[in-house]
Amino acid sequence: MSGPDEPVPPPERETSPDGIEDDPDAAIVALNRVRQAAESRGEVRRRRPAAKGRGATEASGAGSGPAPGRRRGPDARDPRMVGDVFGRLVTERGWSSPVAVGSVLSRWDELVGADIGLHCRPESFENAVVTVRCDSTAWATQLKLLTPALLQRFEVELGPGIVTSLRVAGPAAPSWRKGPRVVKGRGPRDTYG
Repeated sequence: MSGPDEPVPPPERETSPDGIEDDPDAAIVALNRVRQAAESRGEVRRRRPAAKGRGATEASGAGSGPAPGRRRGPDARDPRMVGDVFGRLVTERGWSSPVAVGSVLSRWDELVGADIGLHCRPESFENAVVTVRCDSTAWATQLKLLTPALLQRFEVELGPGIVTSLRVAGPAAPSWRKGPRVVKGRGPRDTYG
């Protein structure tokens, strides 16, 4: 038994199964041992340069700035949005015109408006000419009157020279073919003559 005057020995530190003591500094000691072993093998640890504008207090970890070793701003290794990557790829490869063609066909309702988009659909886009099929002759006439305004909107939204003209077609005539066999002749004369 120990008396009141005898010093109390420090408690023994417990060790984990892998031999590392349960001490907050044990991890740092183990890290330093690994670093020394790497240096003895000839491996060199590269440190990142400090960011511009950091003071001595920030670099040492004191102060209100980010922790040491943390980077500021975007890095080349950061993930990027698919739209940004695709946009850069389109401009680098010179695909702006083909993408604009697809944009006209896919964004038709947005470009011309809901009313026109409901009654007039684009059929093809070749050599900066969009062929549009309307569901009635009244809408075909209306679209012909709106063509200058639509071409101006296409120029603003898509860029100059992508769409230079609209070719407006009325509704398609009904087909009288009902099977694999066809009779050649004048067809129904006095009904649709």
